[in-house]
Amino acid sequence: MSEQDLIVQLKTERTKEQAFKELLSLYKERLYWHIRKIVISHDDADDVLQNTFIKVYKNIHNFKGESQLFSWMYRIATNESITFLNRKAKFLKVSSEEIQQQAINNLKADVYFEGEEIQLKLQKAIALLPQKQQLIFNMKYFDDITYREMADILETSEGALKASYHIAVKKIEKYLSSH
Repeated sequence: MSEQDLIVQLKTERTKEQAFKELLSLYKERLYWHIRKIVISHDDADDVLQNTFIKVYKNIHNFKGESQLFSWMYRIATNESITFLNRKAKFLKVSSEEIQQQAINNLKADVYFEGEEIQLKLQKAIALLPQKQQLIFNMKYFDDITYREMADILETSEGALKASYHIAVKKIEKYLSSH
């Protein structure tokens, strides 16, 4: 089924439920891993993923088709992840950076994390980046998203994204070479 057909079915009351099941099967795993890279914890990622799909379901009628459907959902997932981290930090009365650092520290004990020591070091290096650089690095390095798609998702210019990615890579290289 083409993306356009899926969108039409999602916006049609009679076919919305079945189309949404199709949407879930197409994008659930990719969105989960995008969210997981931001919130780190498996349980938190599941919660944010659920919130993301609820928002998509409730707001599909607002999708104007100015970007790809996945880009639109990716933006929702990104915003939901950031909102989740900020809400959690506010509740615990700490910064969102501290929340991420705690999550990284807990990663080794996470039964869903199968990474080796170098992957743990990389996650620590990424967690030290400013939030926007984290997003850009993860999207480019892990998800292989083009700068054009990223520009749609993050609503910024390709040039700014390239510069941010380059700076993030340099910071990560510096961290990894010193630890």
